[in-house]
Amino acid sequence: MTTRHLYLVRHGAADAAGQLTDVGRRQAGLLGERLAGVPVDAVWHSPLPRAVASARELARHLPDVPVAEAAELVDHVPYVPDAAEMPPSRAGFFDGYDDAEVAAGRRLADALVARFARAPASEGAGADTHEVLVTHAFQIAWLVRHALDAPPSRWLGLNSANTALTVIDYRDGLPPAIVMFNDMSHLPSELRWTGFSERVRP
Repeated sequence: MTTRHLYLVRHGAADAAGQLTDVGRRQAGLLGERLAGVPVDAVWHSPLPRAVASARELARHLPDVPVAEAAELVDHVPYVPDAAEMPPSRAGFFDGYDDAEVAAGRRLADALVARFARAPASEGAGADTHEVLVTHAFQIAWLVRHALDAPPSRWLGLNSANTALTVIDYRDGLPPAIVMFNDMSHLPSELRWTGFSERVRP
């Protein structure tokens, strides 16, 4: 049975303008060193600059692996809960989202799942595939929620640190398997937990 291995990565630390910082470059390089031992077939990245730069940095350690943009990986809100689903602590988070933005986010979320959250195509030699997706915290949360078959609103509260690694395996006839979530073992302690607020860092 062939397996599609997805390595989900939040981009490296970025500044307020969305550009990768020196810390972010170091994080991405260390992740690239870790992934150098994996038979990676492709690196896909969001079109946003912090993800593009992260993908290029980690790909320096993956010679001859193709690197390409995937529009579905762009940062977006995948699902806006209705009032009954909304945790009280998130009550104001979605203020200002209109119906068009909500619908556009849902279309992107559906496209993300349709493109990446499935087993390999059955035709061909039947070899496993290994793909790295350099994206954003919301998109990782949405794919994890989907893998768990959890209600759509449960993507809220799932966060990923910068360049933390989440791995999901997809096989025909079986539910997706979350192999790891938010793993930072490739980072030294001073580079871990960026992307989380100071109050929640252990």
